[in-house]
Amino acid sequence: MQLIQNIPFISIMLSILAGVFCFASKAKLAERLTLGALAAITLMSAALLAELWQTGESFIFSMGHFPAPWGNELRAGVFEALMALAFSVVMLLSLIAGRERIYDDIAPARQGLYFLMINLLMSSLLALIYTNDLFTAYVFVEINTLAACAIVASKDTGETITATIRYLIMSLLGSGMLLIAISLIYSVTGHLLMDHIRASLEILAAKGSYEVPLAVVILLISVGLAIKSALYPFHTWLPTAHGSATTASSAILSGVVLKGYVILLLKIFYRVFGLEFIHQLQVANLLFAFGLAGMIFGSLYALREHNIKRLLAYSSVAQVGYIFMGIGLSTATGTVAACFHILAHAIPKPMLFCAADGLMETSGHSRQIHDLKSAGHKNRLAGLAFTAGSLSMIGIPLFSGFVSKFYFATASLESPGKMVMTLLVLALSTLLNAMYFVPVIVTIYAHEDEGLAQGEELSFADQFIPEAEPEETGEPPLVHKSPVSYKLTMILFILLNIFLGCVYGPVLEIIERGLLMF
Repeated sequence: MQLIQNIPFISIMLSILAGVFCFASKAKLAERLTLGALAAITLMSAALLAELWQTGESFIFSMGHFPAPWGNELRAGVFEALMALAFSVVMLLSLIAGRERIYDDIAPARQGLYFLMINLLMSSLLALIYTNDLFTAYVFVEINTLAACAIVASKDTGETITATIRYLIMSLLGSGMLLIAISLIYSVTGHLLMDHIRASLEILAAKGSYEVPLAVVILLISVGLAIKSALYPFHTWLPTAHGSATTASSAILSGVVLKGYVILLLKIFYRVFGLEFIHQLQVANLLFAFGLAGMIFGSLYALREHNIKRLLAYSSVAQVGYIFMGIGLSTATGTVAACFHILAHAIPKPMLFCAADGLMETSGHSRQIHDLKSAGHKNRLAGLAFTAGSLSMIGIPLFSGFVSKFYFATASLESPGKMVMTLLVLALSTLLNAMYFVPVIVTIYAHEDEGLAQGEELSFADQFIPEAEPEETGEPPLVHKSPVSYKLTMILFILLNIFLGCVYGPVLEIIERGLLMF
């Protein structure tokens, strides 16, 4: 076995061990351990991606070399390596950009524990990406759920506690459905490893056995993971959780945590049941319908928001809808577009949350959009990053969001029965994206002394952003000086966003090759 084949296992264990040390460390040391672990995982994931891209192969790593059904396996191909690299980069940048707010929002006694949960969250995401075992996937789904709830509750306000309880209830509902489905699969096949389950299911399909139980299993898995991914109408827990958490938590939850469940769902569809069986049961059509609904209703909810963080959270509901719509197109191009959109959302959305934090800091930490007037002038880099992220979400060329929307439209041409609806909803959703992002951009660059004279009409921004009672704020500084780490992080976010929008060919090729290896 080559040394590089140990990278998936080492990456997962490194996050777990870093978390153990964080538990017994002071906050600053815990932060350094966490950032160091994330940097190491980033480098290892990049090396793994380069090696697998060069060889064109995938491999299975057997944990302890125990045979099925007791064995536990990790599987890595170019797709898994790409997602591991992207997730580790986003986690690293989000923590660096939000580190100042971590120490302001979280009590000193909880700061070390916060980094412990971040490490557990990273290990669970890596496990969801690499695992080849359904029960291991479930175990890390639960770890992911508890860690995600913990980083929301760490801010310890009435709002975050309420949001955490709602988040936990909905997440456990999804986890329960997943556990029931896995139990049914094991009772039918006697296996938990994905390859062995697939072989057993092919035998059962040839005999025509267990068709109804297996249909129930697929439905339970799809709905359970859709709840955890905040697919509309299962999104009700998301806006408050993401909107009230500390900045780093909001960025991580929206950028990568939601996507881990989508990746697991894709692996189960491809590697356990096979696409033919999925299409036969019309599951893709169900996801397609909910995806379209999410694209519209997520944007409509965002349109009426005057709280900047809740607006961004509702935008995530719409973007998750894009991903499920692409999967529901039931074409290879649609799934590739959906996987690319995972990346096209994973980078701009954390950037938007971190940029919004920089803008709010110039306005006395007010979340109200009307209080952010001139914030783009006071913190120019945050304003630039927010503008770049917004343009990507709208789908402007040169940014990553344009590429995924273009490929969604292309994929719809391969599915004539869904083409018209897809194109119409894509156009409407893009218009709605512009209607709530453009007014915010106008607002952050408006001058504070630009009031309304008697008889003067409302500005373009004021027409779309509802009036709200301003929050109690202190006097904002005339010029805001961000830490050097924040500036570097925002620049990297912007460059990554533009990179995905311009140099997208190799990324799409990696995704296509990775899906073929499934």
